[in-house]
Amino acid sequence: MTVHTLTTDTFDTETTAHDVALISYGASWCGPCRAFAPVFESLSEHYPAILFATVDIEAEPLLARAAGIKSIPTVLLLRRGEAVRRHSGVLAAAALADLAESALTDPTIRKSA
Repeated sequence: MTVHTLTTDTFDTETTAHDVALISYGASWCGPCRAFAPVFESLSEHYPAILFATVDIEAEPLLARAAGIKSIPTVLLLRRGEAVRRHSGVLAAAALADLAESALTDPTIRKSA
């Protein structure tokens, strides 16, 4: 599956069209964000049921502000459009896979972000 780039025009439509979304917030000047991008993209191939998307905080500051992004990279897990988990900092592939698995298998995930 492809990693989608979200904008203020597409965010609501894309995230509510999927039961589960993983959104990576970052910027082109951010070294850790650039290092994390291939891990994020690679994992998207293994989880076609999950929307994998990115938000460029410089191009979309309103989305970053609305999500309360204070550091990058930050990954938000959304279930039915609601943030349920948040992780700031680079995630290893195994940790990101665990997050994706929990989103698909844990029916008790509630809004806690």
